[in-house]
Amino acid sequence: MLRVRGTTYHFRRIVPPTLRAALNRREIWVSLKTGYQNEARKRASLLHARTTELFMQAHSVLAEPDALSRLEGLRVSLRDLQSVNLPSSAQETGSVPVSAPMPKPRTVKKAPKPAKATPLMLSGALKRFVLDNPHASADTKKATQRAVDLFLQAFGDAPVSIIGGEKAGAFRDLLFSLPASLGKRKSSLTLEEEALRAREESLPTLSGKSVKNHMMRLSALWNQLHQRELVTRNPWTGWNFENGQKTIRRSLTARELDLLAAATCHNTSVPEQTFRLVTLIAAYSGMRLGEICTLRKEDLQIVDGVPCFLVRPHTETGWAPKTEAGTRIVPVHSKLIETGIMALKDTTDGPSLIPGLETSKQGIRGAALGRAFSLLKTRIGLPAEITFHSFRHTVSTQLRNADANIREIWIDRLLGHEATHKSQGTTTYLTSISTANLRQTIEAISYPETAFKKGTI
Repeated sequence: MLRVRGTTYHFRRIVPPTLRAALNRREIWVSLKTGYQNEARKRASLLHARTTELFMQAHSVLAEPDALSRLEGLRVSLRDLQSVNLPSSAQETGSVPVSAPMPKPRTVKKAPKPAKATPLMLSGALKRFVLDNPHASADTKKATQRAVDLFLQAFGDAPVSIIGGEKAGAFRDLLFSLPASLGKRKSSLTLEEEALRAREESLPTLSGKSVKNHMMRLSALWNQLHQRELVTRNPWTGWNFENGQKTIRRSLTARELDLLAAATCHNTSVPEQTFRLVTLIAAYSGMRLGEICTLRKEDLQIVDGVPCFLVRPHTETGWAPKTEAGTRIVPVHSKLIETGIMALKDTTDGPSLIPGLETSKQGIRGAALGRAFSLLKTRIGLPAEITFHSFRHTVSTQLRNADANIREIWIDRLLGHEATHKSQGTTTYLTSISTANLRQTIEAISYPETAFKKGTI
């Protein structure tokens, strides 16, 4: 059926002997107008169908009375067939009566290509798996948002599938070069400009712990992505965060307590009385700043005859203690009772126990107080290793050095620390420590008379 002349394929078909006289030819020969064999086969198949139909019509015409006039029409169609412009293989190969005028090739619409899946961007992953996650705490959302924002400022948004070890390492190096004061003041500088300023002015840079915290937030997000097979690996793990600038937070000395007692907050965002109340609770309980600031009136209760703070998750806001061990009972120290703290349930407006604190845009109550303490301690000359968390260190140090008969496991329970060893006996015992033992532990905290002399409510 196919023949080659030069570089062009031709279609050749023998006319059946019974039709040769009627059609006045022995064979049909048509140029396929292509040098490609596959295309020629498709075009030849189309011509084969057309000529078969022509032969069938010729057989029918021979049996009719007006055969001569009808046969002339078939001969004309046969001549037209040999000069027709063949369609490309994209056209349908359905049969068309050769006696009818040749139709124009139809334009066949190409099937639309399936839409490519939109890649999951880092900003989208943050929203989907953290910000919109009802089980994520407010602290987790705030810290992860901060880490992602820093990455976006440095490198811009990108599909999570292409963020690998190279970008993770570059982000780590950038964090180590940023000033420790980043985010504590308004600045129009880019992160690269902030790093340059820190280097030129020999400013303290982010600690290894701060860098680790940012990387761990991204690592936690990537763990979810990896579990869902949205990424192939987690590039945020296995990094070293030692940079030789680690600041170890420590307890407050008697002199530093006196400095804090003599100073005035002078902060427009936090009333002086509120500032004194929160620092007083921290000093006589060892509770974290976030735990104190989120206390509700219902979290101050009498348990087994002992006034206690209840540190527990808040389902209405999504706030939860930092760790599982953080959910606990903390007896109220007698010094706090003397200042009138039990009256707050009746004198404070709203559901919160601590008055005068606003909730930040990120949903954090007490963020302004943390900043106020940082400004105050810098103003009065306290060193970098002193932070609000130093109250917690001070309580822990006092209790572990106390002469009273206090067990280590009671201290861990009071402060919300994980037990130093995880035996079944220890885990079970932690849940059954009596309120009386916890009260004995809390009452071992004491300070000089000069400390917290402004601490009245």
